[in-house]
Amino acid sequence: MTGRYRPTGFVQALTMRVTVARAIKVGLIVGTLLVLLNHGDGMAIGEWPPWWKVVLTYLVPYSVSSYSTAAFLMDLSRRKFRGPMAERPL
Repeated sequence: MTGRYRPTGFVQALTMRVTVARAIKVGLIVGTLLVLLNHGDGMAIGEWPPWWKVVLTYLVPYSVSSYSTAAFLMDLSRRKFRGPMAERPL
C-alpha cells in the first residue's frame, strides 16, 4: 500500500481522489439506470420528475460507493499497520 492510499481518518478516506472518482462513476452509471427505471415511462411522454427526486436518485449510489470505498481503505490501512494476523472473527 502506497502512502497516498493510507488515510488517517474516515473523513480523509471519504475525500481521497480514488474514493471520489469511483463514487462519481458509480453514481452516474447506477443513477442514470435508476432514473430510467423509476421515471422513464413518465419521461417518455414528457412528464419530468421533480428535480429533487432525480438528485436523490444520483446521490444514493454515490453515497453508498463513497462509504464502501472509504471503509475498505480504512480496513486495508489497519491491516497493513497491524499485519495480516490482525483480522477479527465475524
